[in-house]
Parts: sequence; structure tokens; C-alpha cells
Amino acid sequence: MTDPIADMLTRIRNAVRVHKLTVDMPFSNVKAEMLAALKREGFIEEFKAVEAGKRRLIRVYLKYGQLREPVITEIQRESKPGRRVYRNAADLKPILRGIGVAIVSTPRGILSDRECRKEHVGGEVLCTVW
Repeated sequence: MTDPIADMLTRIRNAVRVHKLTVDMPFSNVKAEMLAALKREGFIEEFKAVEAGKRRLIRVYLKYGQLREPVITEIQRESKPGRRVYRNAADLKPILRGIGVAIVSTPRGILSDRECRKEHVGGEVLCTVW
């Protein structure tokens, strides 16, 4: 697998489209930090590391509204292995006038675009969610 982050986003996108409650994926620290940022912003219910035999997995509990409409309507990869996308804090504009969020890898960890603007730090834009 050349891009495990894109694989994670695709698994979430596919699970949301078929209204699954949970989705499992291979564990990594970067994925766990990205999911923590999505949880802080209210796009997922919860995530936790689980053991499946010899492998560690991340189980993501997806979030839906009262009428079972998904909270995540779109999730897409911005920075890819062949084309990295970097932004400073001033260039991180609100996604869909603040409805969405960009997940950014910064020297202070993986943060949302709101947290980056608050702390005046930029970095690599990993994905956008709305």
C-alpha cells in the first residue's frame, strides 16, 4: 500500500455511504492523531485501538444525525505522496465557511485548521472533511 492515509479516508467514505456504524483499519499513530482531530471537531463519535490476533486495528465509530443522515458528507485527500500541499496559518481559510475542517500535520502535531489559525502554525494539509 503506497498511501495508508488515503486508504483510511476511503474506508471511512465507503462506510458512511452504506450507513455502517463502525469501520476497522490497520493501526498507525498518524491515523490515530487524525481521528483524534476529527473527534475534537465532532465528525466521529469515538475511535479505539483493538487487537485482532497479532494485528492492531483502529475501530472508528461513525456519527449520524437524528434522521440517520451522515455527519461526514465528503472526505478527500489533499496532500498526496506525489504532490505535497503546504499552507501557513494565514492561508488556511475556513472550509465551506466553517462547516468543514482541514486536517493539518504541523510541528505541534496533527491539528484542525481552526486550531492551526488559533496557534498561528501551518503545515501539510492532509485532508478536508465536511
